[in-house]
Amino acid sequence: MSFVYARHRVAALAAVAALASAATLLSGTPAHAAPPTPVDAATARTYLGQLTVRAEGSSDGYSREKFPHWSTVSGACNTRETVLERDGSGVQQDGSCAAVSGTWKSPYDNATWSAASDVDIDHVVPLSEAWKSGANSWTTARRQGFANDLGRPQLIAVTDNVNQAKGDKDPAEWMPPVASYHCFYARMWVDVKQHYGLSVDAAEKSKLAAVLNGC
Repeated sequence: MSFVYARHRVAALAAVAALASAATLLSGTPAHAAPPTPVDAATARTYLGQLTVRAEGSSDGYSREKFPHWSTVSGACNTRETVLERDGSGVQQDGSCAAVSGTWKSPYDNATWSAASDVDIDHVVPLSEAWKSGANSWTTARRQGFANDLGRPQLIAVTDNVNQAKGDKDPAEWMPPVASYHCFYARMWVDVKQHYGLSVDAAEKSKLAAVLNGC
């Protein structure tokens, strides 16, 4: 290998590394992370102990329209299409950023899908749950940020009917069918609730504590 070739090869590798680093800095997580990694179990246990415990509030006044989504991320791409591309494998998008091919493996049930129509983008902490845990007092802008948050482990591509079975249930009422995912799910849930200052009810906290203690 000549000295000139070696020098150019090192420069090229450095450029690739720089681009990857820049992508990480811009997004807050490595490119194609799915979803952003939540805090570890020990930190989640600490966060859980800091959350306000109170009875779940009323759903009076709630509507999904009070959490505007999906927001434009870049060009024609909105939050849903961005998560589909991030969480999928071999995803191809058309000119309007719609996913026209690819595969998606849902961590909730380990099912794999090849049509984007079979995949929902789950709000890990559901919008209605957030409303009843303190988001009813937020501004619309803050609720919009919550509903489209790509920087925290709040959005994830999953099997549509599994997401529909979850609905607005908290962990005391519903956990992913795949038991090995419970720890990660509890870490995501607590991470999001702590960041947004949302409360937990007693049963929810008890279930989360049990899961996190077993991580």
